Amino acid sequence: MEREQRADRILDAAGELLLAWGYGRVTIDEIARRAKVGKGTVYLHWKTKDSLLLAVVLRAQFRMHQGQLVRMREDPLELLPSRMMRRHFLAFQAEPVLRALYTDDADILGRLTETAKKDFAELMVQGDRNLRRHLEVLRAHGLVRDDTDVQHQHYSLLATATGFFLSEALLADRAPDSLEARAEILAHTLRSALEVPVGAGSDPGPDLGSGTGPGSGSGPDAASARLRVAAAAAAPEIIAVYEQFTEFCAQEMRRQIRD
Repeated sequence: MEREQRADRILDAAGELLLAWGYGRVTIDEIARRAKVGKGTVYLHWKTKDSLLLAVVLRAQFRMHQGQLVRMREDPLELLPSRMMRRHFLAFQAEPVLRALYTDDADILGRLTETAKKDFAELMVQGDRNLRRHLEVLRAHGLVRDDTDVQHQHYSLLATATGFFLSEALLADRAPDSLEARAEILAHTLRSALEVPVGAGSDPGPDLGSGTGPGSGSGPDAASARLRVAAAAAAPEIIAVYEQFTEFCAQEMRRQIRD
């Protein structure tokens, strides 16, 4: 436990200095000083400055994925693209290291940007596969539209989210003042483009269709109940996918630590 707490303290210090000074100026000496440990103690955990700062980025990603899992377990409706990406957008803004990586902020990350993208290539590929599988399961349960190819939906989701994330820097002077408002615009855009409207007249799939049992009947309350039933049915498979991915992130974090 003491070793883990010490490692967390070092990561906290490294993250603070990375954001304040940028990659080029951060040194192991300064990280050790801020963490109130010896320089040798830092090297007991990480082999190099790069491996330590990569661990800072990985920890931020891990926190986001853990939060996503918690939300999905607590409320299956968080599986819906609009709700998932709304919360993801808000969580992303709370992780400045990830924002810097996403926008190729050379002032903060310097050459670490390219190192991170190279080291995290497998994570990025796996994350892409997970999102594709996520959409496939939602389609099977009638929670997103199936009138277009899933590959096109996958691209649409990524392109829309990417646009909103980059707009935080590119369109800051034209954006609504509230972060919550911008997150809701993202959610509305994805809801309109991808999801089956509650109470839609078209065939909504096996879980949202009419029939007997919980949530059967007509009207907005019944439609909302069927939506929740469908989300609950889709949840176990999707949650399992993200549980595996979170463990994969944890393994990558451990890989950066000196044995």
